[in-house]
Amino acid sequence: VQLQASGGGLVQAGGSLRLSCTASGGAFKINNMGWYRQAPGKQRELVATVTSGGNTNYLDSIKGRFTISGIQGRNTVWLQMNNLEPEDTAVYYCNARGMIIAGGALNDFDSWGQGTQLTVSS
Repeated sequence: VQLQASGGGLVQAGGSLRLSCTASGGAFKINNMGWYRQAPGKQRELVATVTSGGNTNYLDSIKGRFTISGIQGRNTVWLQMNNLEPEDTAVYYCNARGMIIAGGALNDFDSWGQGTQLTVSS
C-alpha cells in the first residue's frame, strides 16, 4: 500500500495548516491511519491516529489544536493543525495499517509515507 502525503510548509506561529494522506495500491482495508512526526535529534512520535471505527488518539501536546479525520470511503486522512507552535516543527509522516489481499492470501500491512516538512516560525 502506497501513501501519498501533502500539505506541509512554512507557517508563522499561531497559523493553521492541513495535511492530507491518501492510500492506494491493491485490495486493502485500513484499520488504523494517522500521523507521526520527528523533529531533529528526537525520536519519532505519534501525533494523531484514527481507526476505521472512528476512534481517535492524540499526542497530549496537540490536543485541542489538531484534529484528525477521514479513512473510510476515500482511504484518506486529514490532519487539521491550528494555533501552530514552533515546537510543532518536524517532518510529519503518514502511516497506515490494515489488511491486504496479495497473491491470494490475506496479509497485514504497515505502510509509511515519504514525510512532509512542517516549519513553524516564531
